[in-house]
Amino acid sequence: MDSIYVLRGRLEELYGRNSKVYDKVLQFILAMATFVIINNNVGFMKAAATPVAAFVLAVVCTFLPLSATVVMATALILLHMYSVSLGIFAMTAVLFLIMYIFYLRLAPKMALIVLLTPIAFSLKIPYVIPVACGLVASPGSLIAVMCGTLVRSMMEYVKKASASIEGADIKSMLSQATDYVSKVFQNKELWVVIIAFVICFFVVFTLRRASMDHAWKVAIIVGIIANVIVIVAGDIALGVHTSYGTLIGGSIASLIVGLILEVFFFSVDYTRGEKLQFEDDEYYYYVKAVPKVSIAKSEKTVKRINERQETEIINTEAVRRKSGAAAGKAGKNNRRPVPRKGQAVKKHDMREVDKMLLTQSLRKDLNLRD
Repeated sequence: MDSIYVLRGRLEELYGRNSKVYDKVLQFILAMATFVIINNNVGFMKAAATPVAAFVLAVVCTFLPLSATVVMATALILLHMYSVSLGIFAMTAVLFLIMYIFYLRLAPKMALIVLLTPIAFSLKIPYVIPVACGLVASPGSLIAVMCGTLVRSMMEYVKKASASIEGADIKSMLSQATDYVSKVFQNKELWVVIIAFVICFFVVFTLRRASMDHAWKVAIIVGIIANVIVIVAGDIALGVHTSYGTLIGGSIASLIVGLILEVFFFSVDYTRGEKLQFEDDEYYYYVKAVPKVSIAKSEKTVKRINERQETEIINTEAVRRKSGAAAGKAGKNNRRPVPRKGQAVKKHDMREVDKMLLTQSLRKDLNLRD
């Protein structure tokens, strides 16, 4: 586990250096995936369903707030609906207006969830959404999840019924719109999925806020089990044909994503937890304190050891001769200098020479400079 936390720290450090660049890259990928999914499902207008158009829209949305991608995706869906039928276009616009009223009123900052929900359905892992929202989001995110699920259901219906809808006359527009709304909202699979998402979300949201040990892991596992039970019960009771392969794969993906979110958002060390008690004039406080996991970065220090230099052996007699010759005091056969007439001999001359020799020897041994 320590290596995982070290990797997390390195990723956070890498992201912190160029967070704006990474945010824009992720925003471009999210927008591109959204437009490609829309074109693959309801790409009835050929000019707007090309990869070039999706790329241009994604580039434009990259430099705008994330909510602009939601607005652009809505406009693209309406454009495709208009090319199918005017009645379908009108009812889709009304449904989008109602969703925008609830979305802007209750979950204005949940644009990311609105975009991720249809993408998760396309990747066959829709059950990741309620687990992830229950771990890191508030109950208001359910509005965004429902909006994304409803948009996915609308696109699936139009995709399946496009052959019978296209080419209808004006008199049948009203019947088309009525049938469109009834088929979308009477879809049993849609309501089973929404109910399962709501129950799974509240189970995860409630348990991960509990004070028990390993609350997030318990919340993830119990939430996945609750989701599977509701889906299977709806399949048996209402005759909804659920893909059990998608259910199993989505549950495994939910477990993996949940554990990754726990590492990044709630990594604590339960072995060092403490229970504390405080009091004031009116209350007693019982607190459970669990420290966060912190891994100290290993710092490598390189110690350079210089090669030992060889000590030079100094010939003291040679130094004495050179010193005496330089001072003009050396006599023949390296005898001590004879003082001139009237000049007194200093007794400490030889002592000074010895000190000088000792100093030079020490400087060379210790590699010191003047």
